[in-house]
Amino acid sequence: MQTLPVDRQKKLAPAAGSTRSTRRALAAAFVSFNQTAGALETTYTKLQSEVGRLRHELEDKNRSLAQSLEENQRVRTDLARIVEGLPCGVLVFDGGMNLRMINPAASRLLNSSDEESTSRETSTPQLLGSLLAAIPREDFSHEQEWIVDGSRGERTLGVTRAWFQTKESGGDSILILRDLTEAKQLEREREVSRRSQALADVATLLAHEVRNPLGSLELFAGLLADALADQKELQPWISHVQAGLRSLAATVNNVLQFHSQPSPQLLPMDLRRLVGETVEFLHPLARQKEMHIKWLAPKSPVCILADPSRLQQAFFNLALNAFRAMKPGGTLSVSIIASEEDSSPTIAMAFADQGTGIRAENLERIFEPGFTTQSSSPGLGLAVARKVIEQHGGTVLVESQEGRGTTFTLTLPLAKQGMMGGSGGRLSG
Repeated sequence: MQTLPVDRQKKLAPAAGSTRSTRRALAAAFVSFNQTAGALETTYTKLQSEVGRLRHELEDKNRSLAQSLEENQRVRTDLARIVEGLPCGVLVFDGGMNLRMINPAASRLLNSSDEESTSRETSTPQLLGSLLAAIPREDFSHEQEWIVDGSRGERTLGVTRAWFQTKESGGDSILILRDLTEAKQLEREREVSRRSQALADVATLLAHEVRNPLGSLELFAGLLADALADQKELQPWISHVQAGLRSLAATVNNVLQFHSQPSPQLLPMDLRRLVGETVEFLHPLARQKEMHIKWLAPKSPVCILADPSRLQQAFFNLALNAFRAMKPGGTLSVSIIASEEDSSPTIAMAFADQGTGIRAENLERIFEPGFTTQSSSPGLGLAVARKVIEQHGGTVLVESQEGRGTTFTLTLPLAKQGMMGGSGGRLSG
């Protein structure tokens, strides 16, 4: 190894005191380094622990956030399903009245086609612009009514508006639509029913008040006719009085029969006798109108179960209807028709007139209460007649030709054999 010159070695040789000082400085630096390294190690351990704690907290926060987002999505899905399934229409608008959301019910209510939309992306309804122009711009707490024309006719919509604040657009509004068509129809029907009932109560009260003095007038008219039987010149006047009283009695009885009579009390009766008494009762009316009644009476009794006064009222109504349809000189034919089968438990009778007939479009309505084509008729006679016949377990059929006349055929059940003796209700001859 190369060595320095002796003289150079002497110059570089440190002093003994300087070496000791350097060693002390190095030792102090090493102690300081060790202390610093220990402090750093302790701090690093604490830092690792804090990082682990923060990692766990972050994981917990992330799990909570994921659960919250999942819950929010579930709630949003449920709310969307509820809004779509609502029977009322829901529309949401932003502050500029631009449509943001509409449910299927609102689309059906506002689209004139009235067809149910199968797509969640619903197009703007045709009537929406008219609706927004018709309702007030400001908030209103009560429901507005709006009339729309659809393919199924005119409908009534109930519209309610409310406002709510949002961060995105500042202020949105919501419209709630309800179809009030059926409710309005029911309301109208209830009002008509209420008025009809009030009118029926008044009519029934008046009928009761009129019936008693009317019965006395009919009795006096009959006594007067008997007392003046030998004075032929007075008979037409008496017939007019009797006809007017009996026509008025028919109207009173129709009102009572239609509105206030309980179930009939059916007893064994001879149909031939009931019809004969009715025809006799009708003769003054026929003479007044210059008409004729042809009564084709059977040779033997016909036993039925009947409430005599009500059944005669039905016969009387059918005859009055015939008189109104015929011109002077016309004939009303009344007949009882035997069943072609011996085992048949029913009997039929016919009222055939020579009147103007019934129009085909009116045949379905002639039994409706209040329907009439005659200004002098209240429109209760045929309705009461059918009601009475149905109460007796029978049916009413009508056949008519315009210009040739009308025939009403009544079918009534026969009484059981032996109730009145004899043939038990069968016709002979």
